[in-house]
Amino acid sequence: MQIENCMRRSLLLLVSVACISATLNAQTPKSPATTTVKWMTFEQAVEKSKTEKRKIFIDVFTEWCGWCKVMDKNTFPDPEVAKLLNEKFYPVKFDAEQTEDVVFRGTTFKFIPYGNKGTHQLAAALLNNQLSYPNFVFMDEEFRIIPIIQGYTSLPGYRKPEEFHIFLSFVSGDFYQKLNIQDYQKQYKSPYNTSTQTGAGNN
Repeated sequence: MQIENCMRRSLLLLVSVACISATLNAQTPKSPATTTVKWMTFEQAVEKSKTEKRKIFIDVFTEWCGWCKVMDKNTFPDPEVAKLLNEKFYPVKFDAEQTEDVVFRGTTFKFIPYGNKGTHQLAAALLNNQLSYPNFVFMDEEFRIIPIIQGYTSLPGYRKPEEFHIFLSFVSGDFYQKLNIQDYQKQYKSPYNTSTQTGAGNN
């Protein structure tokens, strides 16, 4: 009888611990899901394009750019953003102040020092000398730059995931060939629950 009572108490203790654990897990907020973007260099993207044509997305950044780091923390790990970048583009990280040469279509792009820093010629060419960061460039399958916002050859500034996804969808679906970004927003179907009316195209 004593052994039976001990077993009963042990069973009740286990049930109690399981209930407490389940309650704590239910109360603990789950961190948002993240996905890793499969970043590559510009040279790697060009090389891969030789065997499989894709659009190229280029994140032009600098090490000192604070908003670039916020994009890396909040926007690029977003599952919807990362999914489009990985499946529809060759996603490239390009440091606008890197010192290594880049050879592209017979031209050697170099780092040009000035003052305490400098700028890489490829970054200047991609951004049409509008050197602000973060800045994003879309290229089609033939390496032609795709203008997204009127007056810009690139997409400047920090973007939240739900806003950034609009631009990725706009380009990946080839909507840019027949619509401007403002008209596309009217028919865009967001995968997010939050409002996507974040002023895309107001730059």
